[in-house]
Amino acid sequence: MHFTKPEWVIHKDSAKSDQNTKRLSIFSVHVHPDGSRIATGGLDAKIRIWSTKPILNEASELSGKPPKSLCTLTMHTGPVLTVRWAHSGKWLASGSDDETVMVWDHDPNARGKVWGSDEVNVEGWKPLKRLQGHESDVTDVAWSPGDRFLASVGLDSAVMVWCGFTLERLRKLDQHQGFVKGVCWDPVGEFLATQSDDRTVKIWKTKDWSLEAEVTKPFEDSPGSTFFRRLSWSPDGAHITASNATNNKGYVFIAAVITRNTWTSDISLVGHENTVEVAAYNPHIFLRDTRLPISTSNICSVVALGADDRSVSVWQTKSARPLIVAKEVFERQIMDLSWSWDGLTLYAASSDGTIAAFQFEASELEGIATHTDQEQYLAKFGFTLPPLPEGYSHVSTHEQANVAIAQTQQAVAFESSHAPEKVNILVAKKAPKDKKRVTLMPNNASSVPTSRISPTAGHPPTTTPMTNGISGPKRPQLNQMQDGTPHSLAVQTPTSNFSNSFPLPSEQPFVDSSEWSRRADLGQPMDLDVPIDAFDTSAQNANSKGKRRVSSLLDSGADSEVKIKPRTLGGDRPVDVHHVPKKISTWTSAPNSRVDVGPRASGSGGGNFPLIPTPSLLTYLRSEVEGSGDVLEAKNVETDGIIEVAFVSGRQTEWLDYLPSPVLALKATTSYCAVGMEDGTVNVYSHNGRRLMPTLVLDSPCAVMEGSKHALLVITTNGQVYSWNIKKQMSTFAPVSIQTLTNYSPNTSFVSACVRENGSPIINFSNGVVYSYDPALCTWVKLADRWWAEGSDFWHGRQRGNSTIANRGVMTTIESSIAGTPDEGNAEKPRPNWWSAALTLGHLETRLHATKLLDSPQEYRQALLMYAKKVADEGFRGKAEELIKDLFGPVYWRPGREDGWNSTVVGLPKRDLLKDVLSVFARSKTLSRLAMEWQDTLKKATNDDYSI
Repeated sequence: MHFTKPEWVIHKDSAKSDQNTKRLSIFSVHVHPDGSRIATGGLDAKIRIWSTKPILNEASELSGKPPKSLCTLTMHTGPVLTVRWAHSGKWLASGSDDETVMVWDHDPNARGKVWGSDEVNVEGWKPLKRLQGHESDVTDVAWSPGDRFLASVGLDSAVMVWCGFTLERLRKLDQHQGFVKGVCWDPVGEFLATQSDDRTVKIWKTKDWSLEAEVTKPFEDSPGSTFFRRLSWSPDGAHITASNATNNKGYVFIAAVITRNTWTSDISLVGHENTVEVAAYNPHIFLRDTRLPISTSNICSVVALGADDRSVSVWQTKSARPLIVAKEVFERQIMDLSWSWDGLTLYAASSDGTIAAFQFEASELEGIATHTDQEQYLAKFGFTLPPLPEGYSHVSTHEQANVAIAQTQQAVAFESSHAPEKVNILVAKKAPKDKKRVTLMPNNASSVPTSRISPTAGHPPTTTPMTNGISGPKRPQLNQMQDGTPHSLAVQTPTSNFSNSFPLPSEQPFVDSSEWSRRADLGQPMDLDVPIDAFDTSAQNANSKGKRRVSSLLDSGADSEVKIKPRTLGGDRPVDVHHVPKKISTWTSAPNSRVDVGPRASGSGGGNFPLIPTPSLLTYLRSEVEGSGDVLEAKNVETDGIIEVAFVSGRQTEWLDYLPSPVLALKATTSYCAVGMEDGTVNVYSHNGRRLMPTLVLDSPCAVMEGSKHALLVITTNGQVYSWNIKKQMSTFAPVSIQTLTNYSPNTSFVSACVRENGSPIINFSNGVVYSYDPALCTWVKLADRWWAEGSDFWHGRQRGNSTIANRGVMTTIESSIAGTPDEGNAEKPRPNWWSAALTLGHLETRLHATKLLDSPQEYRQALLMYAKKVADEGFRGKAEELIKDLFGPVYWRPGREDGWNSTVVGLPKRDLLKDVLSVFARSKTLSRLAMEWQDTLKKATNDDYSI
């Protein structure tokens, strides 16, 4: 197996200069069916298409032929979370934070310079259609077999099914109760599988889109903190491997293998040290015994897993142990995996902004079968895909003729080269009993490895077998033919389908595989413990030619000066990345004394226990700065009583500090780092380790610490709530206790808390009520109450409404957190005639006040228009006039006049909002006349027709 990591595959921050380029996270990678290009989607809201040949071939990389970067697509307005090529190769689908799915088509006329940048598109892609319907981030998309359907899922808890030809929406499946983060199709085409943060995998019938099954085990204790829950269906249709599963009550991270038809998970892939983010099956089926024909008992599959422990593992389902485990090849978690069509190259993408390619020999993946064999095997299921829409096809008449000729040529070549023997008769080298697994372990942690290798068999013409060219002594070939050609199978790559869609072969020349050199040979998996040479610092010093690293290389010219790296406090020590937090029952504060760290007595609550339980004292805590990968970590060293806090960027310690009291809580934002200690004090640092504020002394130890940009929220064990603006170095409001919220509900307990950027706290209680504190009113206020579900027409805990913001709104998140299963008994209770109208209006009025307090302008506008529509539907003229006057303000008000009236609300001009409200009223039978009168008044005021 060979490994490479191209430094030039990058999504970068356009605001940074080339000399100070910052890598942005790559969320998705997918290989084109012909293997010649990959697409990546990243945090920069762009899709980038790259040639694979320069990744796999050093000579191609140095020559610049074909170009490394083929195209940059810039139509999305939010981070691109998923990219997937259609099986036909003609279209590319992408899903983004901007709530849309885009389908792209090849356009030969769209080449040229990318507007607003220095980049040049070698090949052109145009947006074919924007698929709208999701009301929050689109996290994953998938094409069904034959591209008959396209499925998309998102944080709106919805599963959308689109026609793969007309691109019209066919069905919306909304039975998930949490963010949906993964989707895959049955290779037979009979089922669709989705995985959600509601801790279920749902199986849907494609015949009528009904729910076939719901799998909950072993996901009951799976964490909800992962970016994705990407699952994959085996190419034989027998199993689904689902990510983010756990055993032993959440302490063992696994991938769950779900069996078809029974829909149970009795098989677990165990070994990763953190949550599994993504599973990806090799597109080929494999033979257990290559001497026997294909049958259910003689086939298996190969699946790759990527996890938050920064490692990739590859498993063959006939073995209880992985084929390989690649550890620490990335600096952050793995986000996506994609196999090439020939099944011999695996691409991985990480949130550290890099990708990697793992290349296998056919002998290492023993028993690989052709796609034709797979299609014949799947035919046993007897499922027929629905007919195509009339007049639609992904293949033109001209291309159909080309495909038929190409398939005939492939068949002739296959028969002539393999007639004397059976396909897949591979005799793998037997490993010794004390064999070791291949593990990729970096020796130089400061650079990104870029070992150079040879490509896989999938990228030259499909009928040309690969030679095993290695720089140095060649390894013996397996099953060599009499002419010296290694026995390989003809992989049916759909290259011929793209004759009219992509540049001519002369524009992207692929040299013969024998000319492709390899600079690193990792040997065969499971036999040797061999490191990658790019990790070896001595090898880099001796011969650094061809090595590609993310870190900038020093100029070696005669005039270049030696660059001295700035010192940082603690930066000269290695960063330990392996930490297993353990609970500490007692803490040594002095040589002969010990302090109990159990529950403490409440100073103001009057009881023997705190209002909020004291967090467990752990040996290790961490808080990651969102979107950057920087980490604030704390270590409570139990043996010698040393308390250390450090800020780590990548593998470099930026600063550290030692503290007098054990750390209970941490929070790092893009603006500051905060540390809460056991003695009730809080330290606030900058990202360079400078104390931004004096040590804050609170009434009791910190129980909850949350932050957002410049806002810091701390709730102590006695229930005191503190909120500060770190930038202004001032309190948002005077400390206030949550004791008030529990006085009348003795069985109510604190659940969770967070803080808005404006410093407003959001506190969730077990009674289904969410509170915040209003400094202007000096009191707690209700933001949301589960009681509104009793009758409000607009209470949909998971509904996103018509919001156009890229991320989910705060009120949507709040109502989702308290939305429980509706009580069917309440629906049967007799209600007064005005029950629904009263509760709906009350709910929307509460939402208006809440979004105003939480400074959520888009949700305020959305709630206002829903409120106006309800008032119009009911014909409440009094409420309508009151709302109109409140938004219109004084008749003679003009911009710039100071008369005490605030012309904006949550940053939105009130009179602009009034225009929208009047448009709603104008469509009402009872309020249309009122709306027309006020529209005329508003027009006169806008045109300054009133005389003073």
